[in-house]
Amino acid sequence: MAGSSAKRRHKVRKRADMSLLGGIRPPIAALSALLLALAALTALGLGNPQREPLPEAVLTSQQHFAEDGAIALRASLDESITDLNRTAALFNAGDPVSADTVLDKLGSVYQKWRGSAVVEIKSGKLLAARGENVPLLAIDRDKLADPGGLAPRMVRLKNGETRLLTFALLSWEGQPQQLLVTSNSLKFPGVSIGKFRVIAVVDSGGQILSSDGIPAPEKIPSDTVEEEVKQTKKQLRSFARRSAEKAEQNPVKSKEPGSGGFLGVSGTMTGPRISGERPVAGYASLAAPEAGESTDATSLGLSVVSLVTVPENTSRVNSPLFGLLSAAALLLIGALAVTLLLGTVQRPLIRLFLESRRLTRGDLTRPVTVPRFGETRRLGQALDRLRRQLLGETPEATADDAPAPAGGTGGSGKAPRRRRGRRIGTRALLAAGGILLLVWSAPMMLLLNRAGDSVVVPQQIVNDQRERTDTLSDRVRRALNEGHADIVSVATLIGDKTEPDAMTSVLERTMREHPRYESMYVLSPEGTVLAEAGGSPKHPAGQKPGEEPVAVLGTDGKEPRIAGYAELPGRDGAAVVGEFRVDFLNSLLKRPGLGQIRIVDADRRVLGSNTGYLAFEKLPSKRLDSFVAGTNQQVGLSAKPSSVLYRTGGGIQIAAAAPFAGGGAAKSLGWTVVSWQPASGLAIPEYSAQNRTVLAGLLGVTAAVACLGWLHIIVVRPLRDLADQAEALADGDRRTVLYPRHHDEVGAIARSLELLRQQLQEQRKRDGAPSALAGRN
Repeated sequence: MAGSSAKRRHKVRKRADMSLLGGIRPPIAALSALLLALAALTALGLGNPQREPLPEAVLTSQQHFAEDGAIALRASLDESITDLNRTAALFNAGDPVSADTVLDKLGSVYQKWRGSAVVEIKSGKLLAARGENVPLLAIDRDKLADPGGLAPRMVRLKNGETRLLTFALLSWEGQPQQLLVTSNSLKFPGVSIGKFRVIAVVDSGGQILSSDGIPAPEKIPSDTVEEEVKQTKKQLRSFARRSAEKAEQNPVKSKEPGSGGFLGVSGTMTGPRISGERPVAGYASLAAPEAGESTDATSLGLSVVSLVTVPENTSRVNSPLFGLLSAAALLLIGALAVTLLLGTVQRPLIRLFLESRRLTRGDLTRPVTVPRFGETRRLGQALDRLRRQLLGETPEATADDAPAPAGGTGGSGKAPRRRRGRRIGTRALLAAGGILLLVWSAPMMLLLNRAGDSVVVPQQIVNDQRERTDTLSDRVRRALNEGHADIVSVATLIGDKTEPDAMTSVLERTMREHPRYESMYVLSPEGTVLAEAGGSPKHPAGQKPGEEPVAVLGTDGKEPRIAGYAELPGRDGAAVVGEFRVDFLNSLLKRPGLGQIRIVDADRRVLGSNTGYLAFEKLPSKRLDSFVAGTNQQVGLSAKPSSVLYRTGGGIQIAAAAPFAGGGAAKSLGWTVVSWQPASGLAIPEYSAQNRTVLAGLLGVTAAVACLGWLHIIVVRPLRDLADQAEALADGDRRTVLYPRHHDEVGAIARSLELLRQQLQEQRKRDGAPSALAGRN
């Protein structure tokens, strides 16, 4: 038994001599390193004078503007190609008609092409033509049957303009095959550019195919303006060449990892300063709506370039003194906190570790040095009592307080616990260190370097909010107009003799080609469904078709029900109805950089949104409601889009509203697209400085919580438990074995206490052996 105890003591001593892993040093050292690094980042990040001539928010806005133009152009081109192919397919499914009839019906339903023609493919004979002359000589009829022979292509005219030709086949049994050709210019459909912006379509070689925003020569009022126009054209050509080069890269590699957003290549460029203003361009390539896909429009290799000149801001946002003073304050407070931890937690614990090892080696003559605070004080007192017990004193004689009550177990069992007056604990010391660090971090997060209501918001951002909202409003209106045109096309081709089965076939084909519809059906004059495709009809049963081309079916549902009507010729009031998917309209609104976006009706009730919403709810504030109502007041021939900058009511807010403008079936709806966002979310220098200040405070709190929490879990909690065990051992508990939790200073003290417990047990056995022999004699 004695040999086993000696072997165990040797093993514990060997483990105590091992190098300490973890323990109290790493958390405090990590805290010191993190505070030094944070001080350096604070001095560099907040001490560097922020003199941004062009705020990042302005550059980002130009990139989003170009992306909007690319999305609108791509959608318009693909829609035109799809409409032409679908119309040709509907004609091919019916009886043969003349070329003039084809072009007349095409022109009556769609007014989107500058010219159209029908050509007999075999002979090359022109059968019919409408609008401007279509450049038929650019078409090689012998290659139409090749792969990609009917793909859209661009043709440059003699006057330098570019036309996009699209093709579709007209085929009837027993008749020569015909080619339906349409031509159109590469103009932007409804992109609002304001007064001082130029936007252009660029091909893969950097050649400008079309542009908007540059005044015609006869509209230039003076030589000064003429010189500015020349500089603008020169700068636009330079940006066009650069954008074509950038568009050649892979879209995935052109963005930061995980940035998402626009699926094509996009970005910004800046030019040399001109008279205190800096030319800024956004560029974006035409990209498919889904990742990894391509469309006819994206195969053309086109890009969009948007150019605007922005006044530079030469004012300085913050002084370098703020960053330096903040860093100095952090160093001072951090030094106090680390000194507190070193002097009241680390050094006393290391001293106790050395004292416990001294006692296990048998050096019992010198009293244990007892720390002044916390659990280390309790441990020190317990170690000194154990030292005296090893010298022969009893647990009762070494107790710090009153003698043990009668009936105590003495040295043979577990002694009753005694309450001792305890001073400041180690947890309180950690809390004091945390409070010191919070003295620096809390003001940084909540008080210092705040951007108030006087923040300078560039006017260009406010203008861009208005123009982009107007462009979005036009996209929604055009989408509804295109949808209604499809319904009219279906109604025109169904006619008065089509059977229900054939109607259903036409409706199903239209829904497959256009995902904007939730359901399509044919209503009789009495409101009876004659044929249907897709979901269940939402039109009220028994009611005749609506008189408006596009209408909202009731206001009591969980989501808006929007339908388009087109009367069937020769059927006494029967109509084709197409119900639009609300998700389709909402998907048009998902554009970054505009904040919250809503579609509201004439009564300013919400019909669509880029985020969650309740159908037919009001706008979230009376201020926005009044703003939309004011925007819809007619100015001149129609209401105009507007934007506003609010500086009251909980921060600066940018808002814009754009009523439906232009013609078409959706004009009568009286809808408005409204958007708003807080200026604090923009990359404006004042807010950027505030965000960096808040970040510094958050990093300070994170460093304090991480390191002090680490210290509490690894050291303080085991130390508190060990102090209780040490006091129980000093009170006479010789049966409880002490196990170290971690191989660190606290664990080493626990191993030393276990050795002392074993020595006290052996001492008790030696002292009790003679008495036992005497009793037997």
